[in-house]
Amino acid sequence: MIPRVRTGLDGAVTDRFQAFRGLRLGVIANPTSVDQRMVHLVDHLASVEGVTLAALFGPEHGIRADAQDMIGVAADRDAKTGVPVHTLYGPTVESLTPTVEQLDGLDALIFDVQDVGSRYYTFAATMLYAMRAAAPLGLRFFVLDRPNPIGGEIVEGPTIVEGYTSFVGPHPLPIRHGMTVGELALLFRSECSIDVDLTVIRCQGWERSMNWSGTGLHWVLPSPNMPTPETALVYPGGCLVEGTNLSEGRGTTRPFELWGAPWLDPDQLAEPAAWNSGLFLRPCAFQPTFHKHAGKTCFGAQPHVEDPTLFSPVYHYTAQLSQARRQNPERFAWRTEPYEFVSQPIAIDLLYGSDRERRLIESNPTADQLADLRTLWTRDEADFHDRRAPFLLYE
Repeated sequence: MIPRVRTGLDGAVTDRFQAFRGLRLGVIANPTSVDQRMVHLVDHLASVEGVTLAALFGPEHGIRADAQDMIGVAADRDAKTGVPVHTLYGPTVESLTPTVEQLDGLDALIFDVQDVGSRYYTFAATMLYAMRAAAPLGLRFFVLDRPNPIGGEIVEGPTIVEGYTSFVGPHPLPIRHGMTVGELALLFRSECSIDVDLTVIRCQGWERSMNWSGTGLHWVLPSPNMPTPETALVYPGGCLVEGTNLSEGRGTTRPFELWGAPWLDPDQLAEPAAWNSGLFLRPCAFQPTFHKHAGKTCFGAQPHVEDPTLFSPVYHYTAQLSQARRQNPERFAWRTEPYEFVSQPIAIDLLYGSDRERRLIESNPTADQLADLRTLWTRDEADFHDRRAPFLLYE
């Protein structure tokens, strides 16, 4: 079957990579950097006459996407091409940005990585940092655009406030931003005043109302715990569990859908009908093979999304975290270990973009108070709809 959507890479293949002829290139890529025939961008560029593939850069999880979360990746050489591979996720915060030495001799950087539509998925941050590094060196910057797998219409959640930016939130965006990486690059260039020669090679056939199944494209895991498009759909809320001592389902086959802890009552979590818009909640039990609560039976409530247009993942998981804390406030705890190179603010505040949501959850909010929080988010969402409008490439 021919996919309905053609990615930016598919367009570059059709154009025989004319835009890159005569250039020494650095490529930011991972296993998702494939065309509709599953040929990788690096393999294409290595065989194109007039193109010099000079350096490869791997985002979080590595260029092969085989490293778990928050695991630094070492520099290497690509086995097929012999090209040096630099990590953009090493042991220090400085490793998140390509260095002058790594960029020396390049004419341009290409970014071709599948994003998942959530602010705290770190690939967009890697793109932003690379754009900033490229600008003063006069490097051109190409983004081979790809669809947002959870659609481009819905915006949800709070925007980051001053003092809460980090690698999981490098720029004030709502948690679910509804943009492609190409559109984000245009927004970053403008709002961050980055003087870089930017070219976005667009997708063809993608519409903002599409979820992944509508694209006809094959799903390639962008990271070890993003196994399916359904994972991406719940991830804007499910990732918030990382900011607690609850398991977010790492070590299972359904991370971020399965979540919980040994002490939770799954029937209570699945009970409130007010949280069930667009989904069914199923009381569940699971046993992580690694990560939090490894080898222990955990209990939670798995969301089964029936209508993605009604499902609000950020609100749903916020309400579920509130319920989980209420069940056993002595055993529930926020993560206080360093998170993505930051010790303070703590992880949950970095994920939300402020301490407002955490403080509300700690107050044991009523359903009405949670609804009021959602109203506050509406203001951020409306503001962002206006901010993003000039940079949207797809109607």
